[in-house]
Amino acid sequence: MPVDLGRPLAPDPYAAFPTVPAFALTSTDFTEGQPLGRAQTAGGGSASPQLSWSGFPADTRSFLVSCFDADAPRGGSWHWLLANIPAAVTSLPAGQPASVPAVLGRVVFRPDPPIRGALNLPGTFGLPGFMGALPPKGDRPHRYFFAVHALDAPRLFLPRGRRTRPAEVIAAATPHMIARAVLMGTCQR
Repeated sequence: MPVDLGRPLAPDPYAAFPTVPAFALTSTDFTEGQPLGRAQTAGGGSASPQLSWSGFPADTRSFLVSCFDADAPRGGSWHWLLANIPAAVTSLPAGQPASVPAVLGRVVFRPDPPIRGALNLPGTFGLPGFMGALPPKGDRPHRYFFAVHALDAPRLFLPRGRRTRPAEVIAAATPHMIARAVLMGTCQR
């Protein structure tokens, strides 16, 4: 039975963002509101899920893909930020480059994504690439919000380049967001 850690249920993280039109986002690895697969967990290899999107505005110039755990202690955590995806790209296969905790606490950095010009940026834990779900044991199910943000800029100006922190990435992207697609999966340990 889940332990009540005294935290209220976090709101939808995109409720505080500017309102923009929605478009479709799907995955062959999970469906809206359902559990993520073991492969999408830190213990299962931190493989990003397959994602496909359609119906975005014709004037989209690039995409930002993100994953946010709204229920993580201390205000949530960013598990993935993949920026500067060209507008011609409308899907990502499963297993995009990840930062996977390895044995003995070492971290394995996988190469940049196979999308020319795209950047894997560090999440909350300071590691670039997708970091699989890892909610505290016994906590209520955590909600992982995968989002594809359609942007009106071909590239984001990132003040620290590849080392730009999540809040700075979102701040750089927000004025350029013209539409958003969101797909939420859950995880509980």
